[in-house]
Amino acid sequence: MIGQDHGVVLVDKPAGKSSQAAVQVIKRASGARRVGHAGTLDPAATGLLVIGVGAGTRLLTFLVGLPKTYRAIVRLGVGTDTDDAEGTVTFTPGCGAHVDVSGAVAQLSGQQLQVPATVSAVKVAGKRAYQRVRDGEDVDLPPRQVTVDEFRVENQAPTVVDGIPVLDLDIEVAVSSGTYVRALARDLGLAVGSAGHVRQLRRTLVGPFRLSDAVALDEWSPRRRLQSLGAVAAEVLPTRIISGDEAWAVAHGQRIPAEPGPVEKVALLNDDDDLLAVASIEEGRYRYAMVVPLPAIPAFSAESGSLG
Repeated sequence: MIGQDHGVVLVDKPAGKSSQAAVQVIKRASGARRVGHAGTLDPAATGLLVIGVGAGTRLLTFLVGLPKTYRAIVRLGVGTDTDDAEGTVTFTPGCGAHVDVSGAVAQLSGQQLQVPATVSAVKVAGKRAYQRVRDGEDVDLPPRQVTVDEFRVENQAPTVVDGIPVLDLDIEVAVSSGTYVRALARDLGLAVGSAGHVRQLRRTLVGPFRLSDAVALDEWSPRRRLQSLGAVAAEVLPTRIISGDEAWAVAHGQRIPAEPGPVEKVALLNDDDDLLAVASIEEGRYRYAMVVPLPAIPAFSAESGSLG
């Protein structure tokens, strides 16, 4: 079991708080020097934020690319400059209940090129797109390859808002990392001949990690809720058990003979299921992409002080 200063926290981020602000809450509560997250949520969005604490930050590289699932309310008939309810309304063509939502959903399922929302964290020449927009610059983002694995419309509710007929959709989408649900809402509106934006957004899954296992940000306790590096690594990578002198060698960054197998990356655990390293296999030996610091491995923690 990893000590309480090193591991991963599953947090239910509230609306109105940035992902970085949530990281700072965990940093203050844990006392750890290094804390980070595995994928930004917009301030207005809620739901699952995966946060690494201490040596857990070294695992984030292997978590950021995991697929994600969201629930959202999309409003068809109104467009905004941010593709969500936080922005300024820019287009109000309206939308009735007669539109072919199913056909549009089919069109936006599977692999596709998606232009990210303009007000986003995408970097353009080293500067975030949202900052360029705030600075009055015109931003033209190139499309990127994304995959929408599932796109379900669970409810449709036609209504009238400020004299404009709109169609509100309750949706659930499972998407590849880097997919913007706001851009999906925008493109769904265009596909039915109207406009669209996200009214509410909640992330429920990041790879195998579930919102139902997360804790509210203001209720988090490191003693109760920190997940061990070994348990987290085993959720996303194949594992190998390394024992005895070889475990000591791995913990000290020494390369050892590898168990053959068709794996790109493998988590190396000791007999107590503590993570030692993440490695690839090269010329019959493990090549380390990440080695857990000695203070974060109970079997070797006496050899060095706490990382904090």
